[in-house]
Amino acid sequence: MSHEDRAQSEDLSKTAPQFTMPEILRQPHLWPVTVKEVHAAADRLQLAAKLQHARVLLTGAGTSAYAAMAIASAWPRAYAVPTTDLLVDAERYLLDVDAVISVARSGDSPESVAVVERVRALRPDILQFAIVCNEDGALSHSSLNGVITLDPRTNDQGLVMTSSFSNLVLAGLVLVQAEAVAATVDELSARAIALFPDIDRACRRVADRTHDRIVILSSSPLLGWAREAGLKTLEMTAGHFPVITETHLGLRHGPMSFVKPDTLVLCLLSSDPLRRRYEEDLICELRAKKIGYIVGIVDPGASKGLFDEVIPAVAPQMIDALRTPYEILGPQLIGYHLSLRIGLNPDNPSPDGVINRVVQGVTIHPTRPLETVTSSK
Repeated sequence: MSHEDRAQSEDLSKTAPQFTMPEILRQPHLWPVTVKEVHAAADRLQLAAKLQHARVLLTGAGTSAYAAMAIASAWPRAYAVPTTDLLVDAERYLLDVDAVISVARSGDSPESVAVVERVRALRPDILQFAIVCNEDGALSHSSLNGVITLDPRTNDQGLVMTSSFSNLVLAGLVLVQAEAVAATVDELSARAIALFPDIDRACRRVADRTHDRIVILSSSPLLGWAREAGLKTLEMTAGHFPVITETHLGLRHGPMSFVKPDTLVLCLLSSDPLRRRYEEDLICELRAKKIGYIVGIVDPGASKGLFDEVIPAVAPQMIDALRTPYEILGPQLIGYHLSLRIGLNPDNPSPDGVINRVVQGVTIHPTRPLETVTSSK
C-alpha cells in the first residue's frame, strides 16, 4: 500500500461507516433481482444444456471460495476448490472436470484470471464460466465461455463482502436448483425484510455480550455459511476475536477444548430432523458442562429453551443446502456491531492495510511445463 493509499485508508477508519450497514440491509431487496437476472443469463448462455450431467468445479478466493462451497453443497457431482489452491495445483483437481465456474465480487484478484489461463492451457476442452458483481473486472474480460454479471448494487464498496456473498451464492443456486429458488425467493425476501429489526437487535445484544473467543457451528451442508460467518468477524474486527468453525458433531473431537464459559458459540440449527437431533445433543452437552454463551439461529418458536440468545432464522424450513444466502445476515450483523464496539470502522476495519478490498501482493509465477492431464472421460 502506498503512503497516499494508507493515508486515505486511515482517514476512512476515523469516519462514520457509510457502506457496510446499507449493503447488509439491501440484500433481501436484491435477492429477487438476482434470481430473475441469473435465470435470464443462464437461458442466454444455454447453461442448462451445457452443464447437464457435467462434473463442475466451483472456485473463488476468500469469501468467494466459501460462496463456491455453499453452491457446491446443493449441486450433485459438483465440488469447490479455492482459486488459491487451484492456481498452484491445477493438475490435481482437473482430471474429471467438465466445467469450471468462478465466482467473484471484483474479479480483480490476481489469482482469478491466472486460474482461467491455467485451466485453459492444461485442459482447453473444459468450459469456463464466471459469476461476478463487477462487469469491468479482469475476470469478466478473460478467456471465458460466458459471464453472468449481477446487479451492480451487489458490488460492495466496503472492505468486507456482504451483499456480494449472499447474491453470488444465490446466483449459483439458481443454476442448479432454479425452480426451488424461484418459488421461495420472494417470500424469503419479504420475511428477511420484516425480521431485520429483530435480527439486528439480537445481534447487537450478542455483540455486547461477546468478550473473548468465538465458535461457529453448523452441519456439513452449511459449512460454507460457517466459514464465511467466521471470516466476517475476523475481517470486521481485525482479528480481535479468535474464531473457529466446526460441525456440531466435530466439536467433540478436540475443538471443544477451545470453548470457555464466556465463549460465544453461534449455532445454525438444521432443518433436517436427524441432523437437528445431533445438534441439540451437542448443545445440551455444552449446557451440562457449563461452557459457552450459546446463541442459536433458529425459529424462536422451536428453540426449546436451549439458547442464551436467539437470532430469528430467515429460512428455518428450507433444505439446508439452500439456506446460506438467507441465514448469513446474522453473522454479518454480529461482525458489524463487534467492529463498532471495539472502535473500528466496519467499512475499513484494516486501516494499516493488512487486508484490502482487492487482494494485493500476489505474484503470479511462471507455471510448470504443460503436463499431460489425462481425462477419465
